[in-house]
Amino acid sequence: MKSLLTSWPLWALLSAGFAALTAIFAKVGVENVNSDFATFIRTIVILLAAGMMIYVTGNWQEPSSVSGRTWLFLVLSGLATGASWICYFRALKLGDAARVAPIDKLSVVFVAVFAVLFLGERLTLPNWLGIVMIAGGAVLIAYRA
Repeated sequence: MKSLLTSWPLWALLSAGFAALTAIFAKVGVENVNSDFATFIRTIVILLAAGMMIYVTGNWQEPSSVSGRTWLFLVLSGLATGASWICYFRALKLGDAARVAPIDKLSVVFVAVFAVLFLGERLTLPNWLGIVMIAGGAVLIAYRA
């Protein structure tokens, strides 16, 4: 059981499942409210949940123990997350969840390209074929004839 809890595929699948629920819950949630305000409410809930997780697991660490480089990239990640959420909630307000979510998941394609360009990661031909299929699938799901 312990090896399952330290398995990245398990956590990635759980992330995907919760992301799917996020789209469905958010689509209903933005129905009668401004999308930016909805993002604000969601952010407060996430802040409280993350704080509770740190408290329950005892994983608090002194902010001064975090390097400047780590702070920089975590702040940049937070800004990118905020921008993504604002755009995502605006898209959900304007479009169908079943069409918005696949386009949002093009982030998988972008991550692969950015990882190669900026992190020096290497992908094989089958990896690239998968990326092309993900991109094509997202477009096909979002396309309305």
